[in-house]
Amino acid sequence: MLAAMPDSAPSPLSSGGASPRDGGDACPGTLRLHRADDGALARVRVPGGVLSPDRADALLAVAGRFGDGELHLTSRGNVQLRGLDAECGGGPADLLGAAGLLPSAAHERARNIVASPLAGLDGSPSVSGWLSELDGLVCGSAAAATLSGRFLFALDSGRGDTDALGADVTLIAEGGDCLLRVGAADEVFRLPAADGPRAALLAAETFLRAARDSGAWRVKDLPDDVRATLVRTTGAAAGSAVHRPRPRTAKAPAPGLVTAPDNGTTVAAISVGVPLGRLAPAQWRLLTETARRYGNELRLTPWRGIVVPGPFGQTGQSGQTGRTRRSEHAAEALDALAAAGLITGPDSPWTGVGACIGHPGCAKSLSDVRAEAGAAVGPVGRLPVYWSGCERRCGHPHGEWIDVVVTPDGHRISHVRGEHRDPRPAVRDDPAALAAAVAEARS
Repeated sequence: MLAAMPDSAPSPLSSGGASPRDGGDACPGTLRLHRADDGALARVRVPGGVLSPDRADALLAVAGRFGDGELHLTSRGNVQLRGLDAECGGGPADLLGAAGLLPSAAHERARNIVASPLAGLDGSPSVSGWLSELDGLVCGSAAAATLSGRFLFALDSGRGDTDALGADVTLIAEGGDCLLRVGAADEVFRLPAADGPRAALLAAETFLRAARDSGAWRVKDLPDDVRATLVRTTGAAAGSAVHRPRPRTAKAPAPGLVTAPDNGTTVAAISVGVPLGRLAPAQWRLLTETARRYGNELRLTPWRGIVVPGPFGQTGQSGQTGRTRRSEHAAEALDALAAAGLITGPDSPWTGVGACIGHPGCAKSLSDVRAEAGAAVGPVGRLPVYWSGCERRCGHPHGEWIDVVVTPDGHRISHVRGEHRDPRPAVRDDPAALAAAVAEARS
């Protein structure tokens, strides 16, 4: 049995011995649980967000047997299980391991890989080969086991969506080549696509050596001179340099039907949003059965949504009649998901609304921000909005958004654009005024 460790357990040491980071990485996993106010919390890494229906069933079984029954999506396309019994021991890890969700106990918190959810569906190239190879390389590297749970790889199909997330190492598809970005550097390095996963791992291992004395968890935490040296060192081993600034805004897949690029009528996937990233058992089962019936895969997105790839309809259908019938299947599936309370179109008032877990799940939160976000839901805004119960802003988006933070003086609302923050006066103890202020800021 794989026993779960308390969140106070020390982090693994690198081969270089003791580090300033030793014992400080509190990111939860499946083997190291986090003690929250609503019970223990497990974070299950799902590289690329890709789940088979059978593995989705295993996650639901663990949530129901050991937790509160719900599944919570994270801003990295992973799944959190909350309300776990502190005495559950290695039970969750055993079930998840049997389902293939825990291939390496030593690397389970290092398997942080996000991928473009629409890769291979909307005309952009597939990154599935990169994903499986990189995950295998990470799990096979002794050094990678010492990466913190915060370190992030991103695989971008050329859409610029995951490139905008500020990952530590990013691979970008471009034609038959690959671009490698380290941190947020404007300089990327071109290399053959087949060499991308190994180059990404080598960049991460080079970071670990650079971070040994600084105590940095991520590339952005390195001193400026060390970070610049890391980029140069990685570039020298990778390929020719190309100037390519990182996109400023990460765009989530639009909810609704995703059409293939052939003629704009063939449905390649269904995209749905999940209000506040929280899925009840019935919603999860419906999504799983939809995937099992049509494409046999779920893709969890870094924007707390889910893409279900097709094909939608019976095999052997072809021609205009076949395309029409497949579109009807997709529309029927989308209607069922909408009836279950998921976001299936851009006109949903929940579109772009996010929040941390808030009170009572988190002791640091000053308010029940999920309830407040729900009470303030109104017309769809131009900008997304994220509610945080404290200054930590756990799970906040990237790029441009409206930031609502609870402080002892009230709710502070800011317009965030990259590193720039435009604060507004705090709103105190007036739900109607708060809802109006948020709606105005989003417009």
